[in-house]
Amino acid sequence: MQLIDFGERLAKLRISKGLSARKMSFLLGKSANYINKIENNKTYPSMEHFFDICSCLEISQKDFFDTENEYPSEVNEMLVDYKRLNSDARSSLKNFVKAIAGKENK
Repeated sequence: MQLIDFGERLAKLRISKGLSARKMSFLLGKSANYINKIENNKTYPSMEHFFDICSCLEISQKDFFDTENEYPSEVNEMLVDYKRLNSDARSSLKNFVKAIAGKENK
């Protein structure tokens, strides 16, 4: 596993979720600058608080460290919907995603 900048990853995930650092701090029951301190690498959360952070972001701990996935909560939400589709719909969606992904990569 590659080393990551914990604070930088937290900031990216928080911003993609549309949360300010202050609001997230309050949602976690912490002081206004709690998340800011973590994002600026002045402190790190305890394991318990890390779990709370992931819960607030609606991602798993594994998702937090999966830096290739910039939008884990969106991917997880789509996966839940995907699992509800029948076989034909899943196949159609898969082909559609491949087609538009191919166009974007060209």
